[in-house]
Amino acid sequence: MIKKIDLSGIWNFELDPDKKGIEARLFDKAKNDTITLPGTTSIAKKGTLSDKKETGFLTDPYLFEGYAWYSKDVHIDESDTDKNIFLFLERTRLTKIWIDDTFAGEFDSLTTPHYYDITRFVKKTDFRITVLVSNVDYPTKGGHLTSPDTQTNWNGIIGEISLRIFDKIYISDVKTYPDVDKKSVTVILKTVNDMAEDKKVTLNVNAFLTDINGDTGIKAPAAEIQVIFAKGESTAEFEYFLGEDAVLWSEYTPVIYRLEISLCGSDENTVTTFGLRKFSTTETKFLINGEPAFLRGKHDGLVFPLTGAVPADVDEWVRVMKISKSYGINHYRYHTCCPPEAAFIAADLLGIYMEPQLPFWGTLTALGDENHNETEQNYLIEEGFRMLNTFGNHASYCMMSLGNELWGSKERMAEIITGYRNVDNRHLYTQGSNNFQHTPVLLPEDDFFVGVRFSKNRLIRGSYGMCDAPLGHIQWEEPSTTHNYDKEIVPDDENSGNGTDAGEEIEIQYGTGVKKVKAASADGPLIPHIPVVTHEIGQYAVYPNFKEIPKYTGVLKARNFEVFRDNLDKKGMLDQADDFFYASGMLSVQCYKEELEAAARSSLVAGYQILDLQDFPGQGTALVGILDAFMDSKGHITPEEWAGFCSDAILLAQFEKYVYTSGENFKADLAIRYYNPEKLTGKKLHYELIRRDVSAAETTGFAVNGETSVVTSGDVKIPDGAKELVQLGGISFAMPETDKTAVYDLILTIDGTPYKNKYELYCYPVNDDVLSLENIASIGEGDNQVFITNEFTETKSLLKQGKKVLFMPNEVKESLEGFYCTDFWCYPMFRDICEWMKKPVAVGTMGLLIDNRHPALNDFATHRYSTPQWYKIVSHSRCAILDDVTDKDYRPIVQMADNFERNHKLGILFEGKAGDGKLMVCTSKLGEIAESTEVKQLIKSLVNYLTSDVFAPEKELDLEKLETIF
Repeated sequence: MIKKIDLSGIWNFELDPDKKGIEARLFDKAKNDTITLPGTTSIAKKGTLSDKKETGFLTDPYLFEGYAWYSKDVHIDESDTDKNIFLFLERTRLTKIWIDDTFAGEFDSLTTPHYYDITRFVKKTDFRITVLVSNVDYPTKGGHLTSPDTQTNWNGIIGEISLRIFDKIYISDVKTYPDVDKKSVTVILKTVNDMAEDKKVTLNVNAFLTDINGDTGIKAPAAEIQVIFAKGESTAEFEYFLGEDAVLWSEYTPVIYRLEISLCGSDENTVTTFGLRKFSTTETKFLINGEPAFLRGKHDGLVFPLTGAVPADVDEWVRVMKISKSYGINHYRYHTCCPPEAAFIAADLLGIYMEPQLPFWGTLTALGDENHNETEQNYLIEEGFRMLNTFGNHASYCMMSLGNELWGSKERMAEIITGYRNVDNRHLYTQGSNNFQHTPVLLPEDDFFVGVRFSKNRLIRGSYGMCDAPLGHIQWEEPSTTHNYDKEIVPDDENSGNGTDAGEEIEIQYGTGVKKVKAASADGPLIPHIPVVTHEIGQYAVYPNFKEIPKYTGVLKARNFEVFRDNLDKKGMLDQADDFFYASGMLSVQCYKEELEAAARSSLVAGYQILDLQDFPGQGTALVGILDAFMDSKGHITPEEWAGFCSDAILLAQFEKYVYTSGENFKADLAIRYYNPEKLTGKKLHYELIRRDVSAAETTGFAVNGETSVVTSGDVKIPDGAKELVQLGGISFAMPETDKTAVYDLILTIDGTPYKNKYELYCYPVNDDVLSLENIASIGEGDNQVFITNEFTETKSLLKQGKKVLFMPNEVKESLEGFYCTDFWCYPMFRDICEWMKKPVAVGTMGLLIDNRHPALNDFATHRYSTPQWYKIVSHSRCAILDDVTDKDYRPIVQMADNFERNHKLGILFEGKAGDGKLMVCTSKLGEIAESTEVKQLIKSLVNYLTSDVFAPEKELDLEKLETIF
């Protein structure tokens, strides 16, 4: 290229919602408006403002779908009129172009630049370019490239807009194939020669080592290479040596080479970049330049609320990717989409392993299959080739996937992968993410596997929707730190097949709906011999943060948040919104920690892809991130704390439970999962058990009174050269004697490093004398006598006599099941799916909100949110629905936060004046779990409160209304 003419700025503009412009020859008329490009119609606020309030995703009040016309008068130098001229539109939708009034072509890529050769249409120095952009009638649905759930179905041109001018002889394309062993790069050129005969050309070749700050000052030896430019279009190839000091690219050395190729005697200059790297696999893991790499990935759907469209500038991608890296992320998986080149450049410069996908979420069929759409599939296959051709030189472009949760023909998928690999072997390929869902298959063509299970019951993540049951270990098992997936990946029993016959028709989740498909099957247990990546792990929902609403100052508005806020207000609980947000968020963090550590403990897991580090604003509004949609922290955990279980150095304590009794022996196996090139020679893993004196009266949970005290500590040697998952041995000690609740932090560190992880443990006195409250008529004496019953009729009678009553109902008619884990993804979306599939609906709650200042909990120190000592208590409870039986300002002592759609007021422990007496209601069946350490302590705390003068509730409870739920 000898010249680039920037066409950004003011363009003439006209909307064409009825798609009549081609017939009306809009391209041949002056436009009625102007618009600034790059940009979109929504950014420019073109069209009719809508007051619609979407609840399943963010609202674009200026959403326009149809044709939009953009035109600009252009001037070029006289000397350029006999050159090769191309129009470059970096990121847009379906386009058609006219030069003056002559149609000059059309392009339909959703992922790569629209590149028009307009040489033969440019006859003079001044001409008009008209671009028709259509964001309707796509050749495929487009996945998250066009979805309102993510980057919206915008209309416009959002990347570089330019004329690119080339001489008569030029290089039209460059492909780079690095060789780490030879420290060289093979360069394949596409050459164009518009002269009458072949021409020998001398190329000046230079490579400059660059990093995030620009040129490092290091360059490879220059070379002059003779190349024949055959008449017309041809190819040429040469090998270029980078020198003995060439630097490899990886997440630790994110340096790339800027390759400059110029034609001697000409202004023609071609520039590309590449990294000297090899991304490969063994049977169980990924390798970067021969060294093991563990993928700590995030899902990315191109969510940018301020613009409603993906940024095409490098600085913005560097900003968001730096945030991801601060949370330990080294891998991006793009859900049914591909980012623009700016993202690959940023990933090159930050060391992130990228996996774009075809823009497809559906069924890939073969010729002859039912509903086969050859036109769409040919489009998708071509789109993949365009992605590889456009972005394939980037060091960060490490993996390639055919789409998300695909069904259809295994043979067709294999054929597509083979076609891609034959053209470009620089990347690893997979059939897709979570393909065939309940009945996954492995293709010989797969380089790695991404999924959630290997059969119905061989689960490799911790949480699932009810439509995808069985649920995961984090949803159904008591919190611990021992779970791993190795035996699910390679089982040691015979009962591990897929459990579904080939060809059997089953109903599955399909996007935000359902569909029937024919199941695939495997012969016997499905055993992978390629790296396994766990798909979309996490999805632990957090209640909306209504304080986030003012941040939506750009294209997209959080009108869904406004609706949820207003609904909560109608239920009389708006004052608890911040508490619901905080409590659900803190539980979500605990669930993510257990999830990520389970993957880290699994030697056969090669990586994971979280859904997501940031909120997903669509598909029902799935607020599953520890960051909001803007990549800002929600305040529940710091990057440093998160990195304790999501980094290249994870220190692991593996123990069965979090709750202990005074004097009980604590045992843990210590391990490290380590990938950093910094050697841990002579290092030890240091552990400390630190006691925190706690006060339940603190609004922020446990308070430190004075100095914390180290109860016990020790060191475990780390083997020199420790790499990947290394078991370090066990530790054991007696929990200190205590006569009250004690809370401890087990802290793991490595001296001289930032590596740290922490576990909170709970220890209670030996309470052998505590009553179980089963079959006991009363406790206390005199005025402090409290009657205990599980019959509401008796409760009502006692209260009318002015008695104090602890009511522990056998049944709560209006209630929800007690469920410890926070909701999966988003209640409204999966409720609909489960109802369509006639499957049980999720409980849909979001964790406890605890009044930890209440005197009933004085002897049961607790945070305001769920922690493991509540697991049994919650799991043996019913959450009473108190919406219509209490005043709007009434608040339970132990409340279960509900999801934003229902907003039930849910009580597990609550009290009030009732009749002429005083009532405490506990809906947890404590008798069933009375032998549990933590339950004994809770009973002790309740008894001490109920039999004291402090038991004096202020709020009134209406017995007649209560009777409707009991």
